[in-house]
Amino acid sequence: MDHFAAHEEQLASQRMRQKLEEVNVAAQTNLAPVQDYVNYTLQKAYFKCAYECFDRSKRQEEISSCVENCSIPLSNVQHTFDHEMAQFQERLNRSLMVCQDKYEAARLQKKNDAMNDLVSCADQSIQESIKTLPHLANKLKASFGISDNGS
Repeated sequence: MDHFAAHEEQLASQRMRQKLEEVNVAAQTNLAPVQDYVNYTLQKAYFKCAYECFDRSKRQEEISSCVENCSIPLSNVQHTFDHEMAQFQERLNRSLMVCQDKYEAARLQKKNDAMNDLVSCADQSIQESIKTLPHLANKLKASFGISDNGS
């Protein structure tokens, strides 16, 4: 690989990292209400519930069972959230792999604009993924019963 091609690839890689950072920022922004609900509302409820389980009149097995039951709502929501985020990530990865495949094919054909096409394709995939985040956040909020005022 000549010096120019290596430099071009390095610039493209840098632009890709910047675009992926855009996805991270958009995800954090869109999913903040869901994360707040999990981190504060559900965890607070879990700890309150678990605290109530500790009663000297109960046997250790009863206390353990009570605490375990308290964790179920938090566990269920966290599992659903993790599953949805894994699906989002998988869709993004697949679309970026298509871009990578197109780039490899263009390189084999010695097309001069292969790197620009890769960056353009990846940018389009990333922008499409970012557009889905508000819908994903709304789906999760509806699933968890989170109102728009944060409760």
